[in-house]
Amino acid sequence: MNTSRKLKEDLFYIGASDRRLALFENMMPIPRGVSYNSYVLLDDKTVLLDTADNSVAAQFLENLQSTLNGRALDYMVIHHVEPDHLALVEEVIVRHPNVTVVCSAQAAKFIQQFFNLNITDQLQIVKEGDTLCTGSHTFTFVAAPMVHWPEVLVSYESEYKILFSADAFGTFGALCGNLYADEVNFDRDWLKDARRYYTNIVGKYGPQVQNTLKKAATLDIAMICPLHGPIWRENIGYFIDKYDKWSKYEPESESIMIVYGSLYGHTESSATYVANQLAEKGHKDIRMYDVSGTHVSYMVSDAFRCSHIILVAPTYNGGLYPPMENFLLDLKAHNLQNRTFAVIENGTWAPQAAKEIQKILDEMKNNKLIEPIISIKSSMKEEQISEVQQLIENL
Repeated sequence: MNTSRKLKEDLFYIGASDRRLALFENMMPIPRGVSYNSYVLLDDKTVLLDTADNSVAAQFLENLQSTLNGRALDYMVIHHVEPDHLALVEEVIVRHPNVTVVCSAQAAKFIQQFFNLNITDQLQIVKEGDTLCTGSHTFTFVAAPMVHWPEVLVSYESEYKILFSADAFGTFGALCGNLYADEVNFDRDWLKDARRYYTNIVGKYGPQVQNTLKKAATLDIAMICPLHGPIWRENIGYFIDKYDKWSKYEPESESIMIVYGSLYGHTESSATYVANQLAEKGHKDIRMYDVSGTHVSYMVSDAFRCSHIILVAPTYNGGLYPPMENFLLDLKAHNLQNRTFAVIENGTWAPQAAKEIQKILDEMKNNKLIEPIISIKSSMKEEQISEVQQLIENL
Protein backbone atom coordinates (compact mmCIF):
# COMPACT_ATOMS: atom_id res chain seq x y z
CA MET A 1 0.00 0.00 0.00
CA ASN A 2 1.18 3.49 -0.85
CA THR A 3 2.15 5.32 2.35
CA SER A 4 3.51 8.52 0.79
CA ARG A 5 2.35 11.87 2.20
CA LYS A 6 1.74 15.22 0.55
CA LEU A 7 3.86 18.01 2.01
CA LYS A 8 3.05 20.67 -0.60
CA GLU A 9 0.93 20.64 -3.73
CA ASP A 10 3.73 19.01 -5.72
CA LEU A 11 6.08 17.78 -3.00
CA PHE A 12 5.69 14.38 -1.34
CA TYR A 13 7.29 12.41 1.48
CA ILE A 14 7.94 8.84 0.30
CA GLY A 15 10.17 7.55 3.11
CA ALA A 16 9.53 4.69 5.50
CA SER A 17 10.43 3.61 9.05
CA ASP A 18 12.20 0.52 10.34
CA ARG A 19 11.01 -0.66 13.76
CA ARG A 20 12.85 -3.99 13.63
CA LEU A 21 16.45 -2.79 13.48
CA ALA A 22 18.13 -3.13 16.88
CA LEU A 23 21.40 -1.26 16.25
CA PHE A 24 21.99 1.78 14.05
CA GLU A 25 25.28 1.39 12.16
CA ASN A 26 25.43 -1.94 14.02
CA MET A 27 26.51 -0.01 17.14
CA MET A 28 23.87 2.25 18.68
CA PRO A 29 20.65 0.90 20.19
CA ILE A 30 17.50 2.30 18.61
CA PRO A 31 14.63 0.91 20.68
CA ARG A 32 12.23 3.33 18.96
CA GLY A 33 13.41 2.43 15.46
CA VAL A 34 14.47 4.90 12.79
CA SER A 35 12.98 6.57 9.73
CA TYR A 36 14.60 6.84 6.31
CA ASN A 37 13.28 10.01 4.73
CA SER A 38 13.01 10.55 1.01
CA TYR A 39 11.12 13.12 -1.04
CA VAL A 40 9.68 13.50 -4.54
CA LEU A 41 8.92 16.73 -6.39
CA LEU A 42 6.47 16.63 -9.33
CA ASP A 43 7.38 19.77 -11.26
CA ASP A 44 7.87 20.13 -15.03
CA LYS A 45 10.71 17.75 -14.27
CA THR A 46 10.34 15.08 -11.61
CA VAL A 47 12.90 14.89 -8.83
CA LEU A 48 13.72 12.21 -6.27
CA LEU A 49 15.63 13.55 -3.28
CA ASP A 50 17.66 10.62 -1.86
CA THR A 51 16.67 6.98 -1.60
CA ALA A 52 16.50 4.80 1.54
CA ASP A 53 17.87 1.76 3.31
CA ASN A 54 17.45 -1.78 1.98
CA SER A 55 15.32 -2.66 5.01
CA VAL A 56 12.46 -0.49 3.69
CA ALA A 57 13.05 -1.14 -0.02
CA ALA A 58 9.61 -2.56 -0.83
CA GLN A 59 7.74 0.32 0.79
CA PHE A 60 10.03 2.97 -0.68
CA LEU A 61 9.77 1.62 -4.23
CA GLU A 62 5.98 1.31 -3.99
CA ASN A 63 5.73 4.88 -2.70
CA LEU A 64 7.97 6.13 -5.50
CA GLN A 65 5.98 4.35 -8.21
CA SER A 66 2.63 5.48 -6.83
CA THR A 67 3.74 9.08 -6.41
CA LEU A 68 5.17 9.32 -9.93
CA ASN A 69 1.88 7.85 -11.19
CA GLY A 70 3.26 6.82 -14.56
CA ARG A 71 5.67 9.72 -15.04
CA ALA A 72 9.34 9.07 -15.72
CA LEU A 73 11.88 10.17 -13.14
CA ASP A 74 14.04 12.97 -14.52
CA TYR A 75 16.43 13.68 -11.65
CA MET A 76 17.72 11.80 -8.62
CA VAL A 77 19.51 14.14 -6.19
CA ILE A 78 21.96 12.42 -3.87
CA HIS A 79 22.82 14.59 -0.87
CA HIS A 80 24.67 11.90 1.09
CA VAL A 81 25.92 8.50 -0.01
CA GLU A 82 25.91 6.58 3.26
CA PRO A 83 24.19 3.26 2.50
CA ASP A 84 21.13 3.95 4.66
CA HIS A 85 20.25 6.58 2.05
CA LEU A 86 22.09 5.27 -1.01
CA ALA A 87 21.15 1.58 -0.92
CA LEU A 88 18.34 1.80 -3.47
CA VAL A 89 20.09 3.90 -6.11
CA GLU A 90 20.58 0.87 -8.34
CA GLU A 91 16.91 -0.15 -7.97
CA VAL A 92 15.83 3.33 -9.02
CA ILE A 93 18.13 3.34 -12.05
CA VAL A 94 16.85 -0.07 -13.18
CA ARG A 95 13.30 1.32 -13.12
CA HIS A 96 14.26 4.71 -14.58
CA PRO A 97 17.27 4.09 -16.82
CA ASN A 98 17.31 7.64 -18.20
CA VAL A 99 17.39 9.41 -14.85
CA THR A 100 20.05 12.05 -14.29
CA VAL A 101 21.96 11.55 -11.05
CA VAL A 102 22.79 14.87 -9.39
CA CYS A 103 25.54 14.81 -6.75
CA SER A 104 28.93 16.17 -5.72
CA ALA A 105 32.11 14.96 -7.41
CA GLN A 106 33.15 13.02 -4.32
CA ALA A 107 29.69 11.48 -4.03
CA ALA A 108 30.00 10.24 -7.62
CA LYS A 109 33.28 8.56 -6.69
CA PHE A 110 31.72 6.92 -3.64
CA ILE A 111 28.72 5.69 -5.65
CA GLN A 112 31.11 3.87 -7.99
CA GLN A 113 32.81 2.34 -4.93
CA PHE A 114 29.54 1.03 -3.53
CA PHE A 115 28.04 -0.13 -6.83
CA ASN A 116 29.26 -1.61 -10.08
CA LEU A 117 27.33 0.97 -12.09
CA ASN A 118 28.26 2.56 -15.38
CA ILE A 119 26.44 5.88 -14.99
CA THR A 120 29.14 8.31 -16.10
CA ASP A 121 26.92 9.69 -18.87
CA GLN A 122 24.02 10.15 -16.42
CA LEU A 123 25.93 12.13 -13.82
CA GLN A 124 25.39 15.84 -13.25
CA ILE A 125 28.15 16.96 -10.92
CA VAL A 126 27.29 20.00 -8.79
CA LYS A 127 29.18 22.06 -6.26
CA GLU A 128 28.37 24.85 -3.85
CA GLY A 129 26.38 27.62 -5.52
CA ASP A 130 25.23 25.51 -8.46
CA THR A 131 21.50 25.37 -9.15
CA LEU A 132 19.00 22.91 -10.57
CA CYS A 133 15.85 24.35 -12.15
CA THR A 134 12.97 21.91 -12.54
CA GLY A 135 10.30 24.30 -13.81
CA SER A 136 8.64 26.25 -11.02
CA HIS A 137 11.30 25.25 -8.51
CA THR A 138 15.01 25.93 -8.20
CA PHE A 139 17.42 24.09 -5.94
CA THR A 140 20.65 25.75 -4.82
CA PHE A 141 23.36 23.43 -3.54
CA VAL A 142 25.46 24.11 -0.46
CA ALA A 143 28.51 22.08 0.47
CA ALA A 144 28.44 20.58 3.98
CA PRO A 145 31.68 18.56 4.14
CA MET A 146 32.12 16.35 7.22
CA VAL A 147 28.53 16.78 8.36
CA HIS A 148 29.30 14.01 8.70
CA TRP A 149 30.89 12.59 5.51
CA PRO A 150 33.13 14.61 3.14
CA GLU A 151 30.85 14.41 0.08
CA VAL A 152 27.73 15.86 1.70
CA LEU A 153 25.61 18.48 -0.01
CA VAL A 154 22.48 20.12 1.28
CA SER A 155 20.06 21.91 -1.01
CA TYR A 156 17.74 24.90 -0.65
CA GLU A 157 14.52 25.06 -2.65
CA SER A 158 13.59 28.73 -3.03
CA GLU A 159 9.86 28.55 -3.87
CA TYR A 160 8.85 26.79 -0.66
CA LYS A 161 11.97 27.89 1.25
CA ILE A 162 12.87 24.31 2.17
CA LEU A 163 16.28 23.14 3.30
CA PHE A 164 16.90 19.50 2.40
CA SER A 165 19.49 19.01 5.12
CA ALA A 166 20.89 15.47 4.56
CA ASP A 167 21.83 13.94 7.94
CA ALA A 168 21.84 17.32 9.69
CA PHE A 169 18.84 17.93 11.98
CA GLY A 170 18.06 14.22 11.99
CA THR A 171 17.15 12.01 14.92
CA PHE A 172 16.65 8.39 15.86
CA GLY A 173 13.06 7.18 16.13
CA ALA A 174 10.46 5.77 13.74
CA LEU A 175 7.74 8.12 12.55
CA CYS A 176 4.29 7.20 13.84
CA GLY A 177 1.96 9.00 11.44
CA ASN A 178 3.00 12.48 12.58
CA LEU A 179 5.54 13.75 10.08
CA TYR A 180 6.19 17.13 11.66
CA ALA A 181 8.06 18.05 14.83
CA ASP A 182 5.20 20.36 15.86
CA GLU A 183 2.79 17.40 15.85
CA VAL A 184 4.70 15.53 18.59
CA ASN A 185 5.98 16.39 22.05
CA PHE A 186 9.52 16.85 20.81
CA ASP A 187 11.07 17.82 24.14
CA ARG A 188 9.59 14.83 25.92
CA ASP A 189 9.74 12.12 23.26
CA TRP A 190 12.37 13.10 20.70
CA LEU A 191 15.02 15.43 22.12
CA LYS A 192 17.05 12.70 23.84
CA ASP A 193 17.19 10.70 20.62
CA ALA A 194 18.03 13.83 18.62
CA ARG A 195 20.89 14.61 20.99
CA ARG A 196 22.13 11.03 20.98
CA TYR A 197 21.96 10.98 17.18
CA TYR A 198 23.93 14.22 16.84
CA THR A 199 26.55 13.58 19.50
CA ASN A 200 27.42 10.05 18.42
CA ILE A 201 27.30 10.57 14.66
CA VAL A 202 28.18 14.21 14.04
CA GLY A 203 29.58 15.27 17.42
CA LYS A 204 33.24 15.07 16.42
CA TYR A 205 32.72 17.63 13.66
CA GLY A 206 31.64 20.72 15.60
CA PRO A 207 33.67 23.22 13.54
CA GLN A 208 32.27 21.82 10.29
CA VAL A 209 28.72 22.02 11.67
CA GLN A 210 29.36 25.61 12.67
CA ASN A 211 30.46 26.42 9.11
CA THR A 212 27.28 24.89 7.73
CA LEU A 213 25.10 26.74 10.27
CA LYS A 214 26.68 30.02 9.17
CA LYS A 215 25.72 29.26 5.58
CA ALA A 216 22.19 28.28 6.65
CA ALA A 217 21.84 31.58 8.53
CA THR A 218 21.92 33.41 5.20
CA LEU A 219 18.83 31.50 3.97
CA ASP A 220 15.17 32.20 4.64
CA ILE A 221 14.16 28.73 5.84
CA ALA A 222 10.49 27.85 6.27
CA MET A 223 10.96 24.08 6.47
CA ILE A 224 13.78 21.63 7.16
CA CYS A 225 13.50 18.17 5.60
CA PRO A 226 16.14 15.86 7.12
CA LEU A 227 16.97 12.28 6.16
CA HIS A 228 15.96 10.91 9.57
CA GLY A 229 13.20 11.93 11.96
CA PRO A 230 10.50 14.61 11.93
CA ILE A 231 10.26 17.48 9.46
CA TRP A 232 10.55 21.01 10.89
CA ARG A 233 8.12 23.75 9.84
CA GLU A 234 7.55 25.63 13.13
CA ASN A 235 9.92 26.91 15.82
CA ILE A 236 12.87 26.00 13.62
CA GLY A 237 15.14 28.27 15.64
CA TYR A 238 14.72 25.98 18.65
CA PHE A 239 16.40 23.05 16.90
CA ILE A 240 19.00 25.21 15.20
CA ASP A 241 19.93 26.55 18.65
CA LYS A 242 20.45 22.98 19.88
CA TYR A 243 22.79 22.30 16.97
CA ASP A 244 24.60 25.55 17.68
CA LYS A 245 25.20 24.59 21.32
CA TRP A 246 26.17 21.01 20.55
CA SER A 247 28.58 22.02 17.80
CA LYS A 248 30.19 24.66 20.05
CA TYR A 249 30.49 22.00 22.78
CA GLU A 250 28.52 24.20 25.15
CA PRO A 251 26.60 22.39 27.92
CA GLU A 252 22.85 22.59 27.63
CA SER A 253 22.47 22.81 31.38
CA GLU A 254 24.44 23.33 34.57
CA SER A 255 24.01 19.77 35.73
CA ILE A 256 26.04 16.82 36.95
CA MET A 257 26.43 13.30 35.64
CA ILE A 258 28.20 10.58 37.61
CA VAL A 259 29.73 7.75 35.62
CA TYR A 260 31.00 4.85 37.69
CA GLY A 261 32.39 1.37 37.27
CA SER A 262 32.31 -1.19 40.05
CA LEU A 263 33.43 -4.81 40.29
CA TYR A 264 31.81 -5.82 43.58
CA GLY A 265 29.79 -2.78 44.63
CA HIS A 266 32.29 -0.81 46.77
CA THR A 267 33.01 1.78 44.07
CA GLU A 268 29.30 2.03 43.28
CA SER A 269 28.61 2.68 46.96
CA SER A 270 31.09 5.56 46.87
CA ALA A 271 29.42 7.00 43.77
CA THR A 272 26.03 6.75 45.47
CA TYR A 273 27.36 8.53 48.56
CA VAL A 274 28.65 11.38 46.39
CA ALA A 275 25.29 11.62 44.59
CA ASN A 276 23.46 11.77 47.93
CA GLN A 277 25.73 14.52 49.19
CA LEU A 278 25.26 16.52 46.01
CA ALA A 279 21.50 16.23 46.41
CA GLU A 280 21.77 17.35 50.04
CA LYS A 281 23.59 20.44 48.81
CA GLY A 282 20.68 21.27 46.51
CA HIS A 283 21.93 19.93 43.17
CA LYS A 284 19.05 18.71 41.01
CA ASP A 285 18.70 16.44 38.00
CA ILE A 286 21.78 14.39 38.89
CA ARG A 287 22.31 11.50 36.45
CA MET A 288 24.13 8.28 37.35
CA TYR A 289 25.41 5.71 34.87
CA ASP A 290 26.94 2.30 35.44
CA VAL A 291 29.60 2.32 32.76
CA SER A 292 29.44 -1.48 32.51
CA GLY A 293 25.70 -1.68 31.95
CA THR A 294 24.89 1.40 29.89
CA HIS A 295 25.52 1.65 26.17
CA VAL A 296 28.19 4.27 25.59
CA SER A 297 26.01 6.22 23.13
CA TYR A 298 23.69 7.25 25.97
CA MET A 299 26.58 8.42 28.14
CA VAL A 300 28.21 10.38 25.33
CA SER A 301 24.87 12.08 24.69
CA ASP A 302 24.45 13.15 28.32
CA ALA A 303 28.07 14.29 28.48
CA PHE A 304 27.21 16.80 25.75
CA ARG A 305 24.20 17.93 27.82
CA CYS A 306 25.80 18.23 31.27
CA SER A 307 28.35 20.77 32.46
CA HIS A 308 30.03 18.59 35.13
CA ILE A 309 31.11 14.95 34.94
CA ILE A 310 32.25 12.93 37.96
CA LEU A 311 34.21 9.79 37.13
CA VAL A 312 34.35 7.05 39.77
CA ALA A 313 36.43 4.07 38.71
CA PRO A 314 38.47 1.17 40.06
CA THR A 315 41.94 0.12 39.05
CA TYR A 316 42.06 -3.00 36.91
CA ASN A 317 45.16 -4.96 35.82
CA GLY A 318 47.36 -2.08 36.93
CA GLY A 319 45.41 0.39 34.81
CA LEU A 320 41.93 1.81 34.32
CA TYR A 321 38.77 -0.27 34.49
CA PRO A 322 38.25 -1.10 30.76
CA PRO A 323 34.60 0.05 30.40
CA MET A 324 35.55 3.45 31.89
CA GLU A 325 38.56 3.66 29.59
CA ASN A 326 36.34 2.90 26.59
CA PHE A 327 33.87 5.61 27.66
CA LEU A 328 36.60 8.24 28.00
CA LEU A 329 38.16 7.29 24.68
CA ASP A 330 34.73 7.69 23.11
CA LEU A 331 34.40 11.18 24.62
CA LYS A 332 37.83 12.01 23.24
CA ALA A 333 36.91 10.64 19.80
CA HIS A 334 33.80 12.83 19.78
CA ASN A 335 35.87 15.90 20.65
CA LEU A 336 34.02 16.78 23.88
CA GLN A 337 35.21 20.09 25.31
CA ASN A 338 34.40 22.75 27.89
CA ARG A 339 33.46 20.39 30.72
CA THR A 340 34.46 20.21 34.37
CA PHE A 341 35.60 16.79 35.55
CA ALA A 342 36.10 15.31 39.00
CA VAL A 343 37.79 11.96 39.67
CA ILE A 344 37.44 9.36 42.40
CA GLU A 345 39.57 6.23 42.06
CA ASN A 346 39.55 2.93 43.89
CA GLY A 347 42.25 0.31 44.33
CA THR A 348 42.98 -2.31 46.95
CA TRP A 349 46.80 -2.24 46.79
CA ALA A 350 48.01 0.09 43.98
CA PRO A 351 45.39 2.60 42.77
CA GLN A 352 46.16 3.72 39.21
CA ALA A 353 42.76 4.70 37.81
CA ALA A 354 43.10 8.44 38.44
CA LYS A 355 46.49 8.58 36.75
CA GLU A 356 45.11 6.85 33.65
CA ILE A 357 42.01 9.06 33.60
CA GLN A 358 44.18 12.17 33.76
CA LYS A 359 46.22 10.96 30.78
CA ILE A 360 43.11 10.77 28.63
CA LEU A 361 41.70 14.08 29.90
CA ASP A 362 45.04 15.77 29.15
CA GLU A 363 44.63 14.70 25.52
CA MET A 364 41.21 16.37 25.30
CA LYS A 365 40.61 20.08 24.73
CA ASN A 366 39.46 22.86 27.04
CA ASN A 367 38.36 20.70 29.95
CA LYS A 368 38.97 21.36 33.64
CA LEU A 369 39.87 18.80 36.30
CA ILE A 370 39.03 19.96 39.81
CA GLU A 371 40.72 19.00 43.06
CA PRO A 372 40.87 17.02 45.18
CA ILE A 373 41.29 13.74 43.35
CA ILE A 374 40.00 11.21 45.85
CA SER A 375 41.73 7.85 46.20
CA ILE A 376 39.83 5.04 47.92
CA LYS A 377 41.49 1.91 49.27
CA SER A 378 38.91 -0.85 48.69
CA SER A 379 36.02 1.09 50.25
CA MET A 380 35.35 4.66 51.32
CA LYS A 381 36.09 5.41 54.98
CA GLU A 382 34.68 7.99 57.39
CA GLU A 383 37.89 10.00 57.31
CA GLN A 384 37.42 10.61 53.57
CA ILE A 385 34.10 12.36 54.02
CA SER A 386 35.87 15.71 54.38
CA GLU A 387 37.51 15.14 50.98
CA VAL A 388 34.12 14.46 49.43
CA GLN A 389 32.73 17.62 51.02
CA GLN A 390 35.66 19.62 49.63
CA LEU A 391 35.15 18.12 46.17
CA ILE A 392 31.47 19.05 46.23
CA GLU A 393 32.33 22.56 47.44
CA ASN A 394 34.78 22.97 44.54
CA LEU A 395 32.11 21.85 42.07
